[in-house]
Amino acid sequence: MDKDSTEESVDMENSRIKTNDNRIDYGVILPVFLLCLIGVASLYVALTHDPNNPNILRTLGFQALWYVLGIIAVIIIMQIKSKWLWKLTPYIYGAGLAVMLALLKFYDRTMAASTGSKNWFRFGAFTLQPSELMKIAYIMMLALVVTQHNVKHRERDLKTDGLLIAKMLAVTIPVLILITLQNDFGTMLVFLAIFGGVFLMSGISWRIVVPVIAAFVILGGGTIFLVTTDVGRELLYNTGIFKEYQFARIDSWLDPFHDTQGQSFQLAYALMAIASGGMFGKGFNVSDVYVPVRESDMIFSVIGENFGFIGSAFVILLYFILIYRMIRVCFDTNNEFYAYLATGIIMMILFHVFENIGANIGLLPLTGIPLPFISQGGSALLSNMIGIGLILSMRYQAETAPKTL
Repeated sequence: MDKDSTEESVDMENSRIKTNDNRIDYGVILPVFLLCLIGVASLYVALTHDPNNPNILRTLGFQALWYVLGIIAVIIIMQIKSKWLWKLTPYIYGAGLAVMLALLKFYDRTMAASTGSKNWFRFGAFTLQPSELMKIAYIMMLALVVTQHNVKHRERDLKTDGLLIAKMLAVTIPVLILITLQNDFGTMLVFLAIFGGVFLMSGISWRIVVPVIAAFVILGGGTIFLVTTDVGRELLYNTGIFKEYQFARIDSWLDPFHDTQGQSFQLAYALMAIASGGMFGKGFNVSDVYVPVRESDMIFSVIGENFGFIGSAFVILLYFILIYRMIRVCFDTNNEFYAYLATGIIMMILFHVFENIGANIGLLPLTGIPLPFISQGGSALLSNMIGIGLILSMRYQAETAPKTL
């Protein structure tokens, strides 16, 4: 091989490597990586100061295993072309519904007794929460339905928009029914948030969107009225819409210090832990305020106590960067299916962050929603990592939307 040919081969190889590097969105990877590191450190602190969890290394080992599985999932999903995601989506969604249905009979009785929710399988030492993985299946199916409809109905009117809403509800209602039967109100809110995000981005006329938003505002206001009045609470309780533990969470939200040795113990002490961190925190692995089960829903109290306002603000900044980068991917992609996938994933992660941090600082009621990439919990972590894998695949594959269906 002559010198010119060798130099040309080297240039082609360098060009190929450079092209592959450009297809990897490091703006998404970096904040996720930092959040995972913060998660490991925060989990270590929470477990170290939890007298009810003596086997710290075992718990950390399980969480590390989930991180590894999540990374593997990201790498695999990045290699999957959009046409295969498109073809597999109905089967993934159907399998998710079947697993959720099976959960109604084979749920973990121990977890149900302690949490009030029938949403865990148990396999020896492992527990799995199918509803977390169902979020991804639901997002994929919703994106598929909206894309198919929009490709078929290029000329939009109120009739076609109404048909699209009916299709979206047909995909959503079975999931909501199964979630309701599992007594998991927090997860139901996540699915509604995903639905709302895709609904707003689907191109439906403002003549429908505005009344729907107004109806949700009225519904939200009515719900707040019902849960904060005796007459409303009696109505919600008698109809079975709300359970006793849900009312207790609302009472703790309205007045976190009304029963600090009972129902509001967790939230009251979480607030005290965050407040005690001050501006710069007490330092790593310092915990003077005991918060029960803080490794999951209340993990933000660990960050607030150890790293103070500055550390907490840095974590929130990382989430903002991540959301911003995902929005960029959503607008940059030429693939309509990918755009709706990104919308659903953004809404899923955004709602988790808003609800978890909001609950930790007393802004919102506790609903048992974990903090993405930080809280303990393999199912939620794997679901979020799969979502990140789908986001990364959008730039990595760089394909256009299918023109015929």
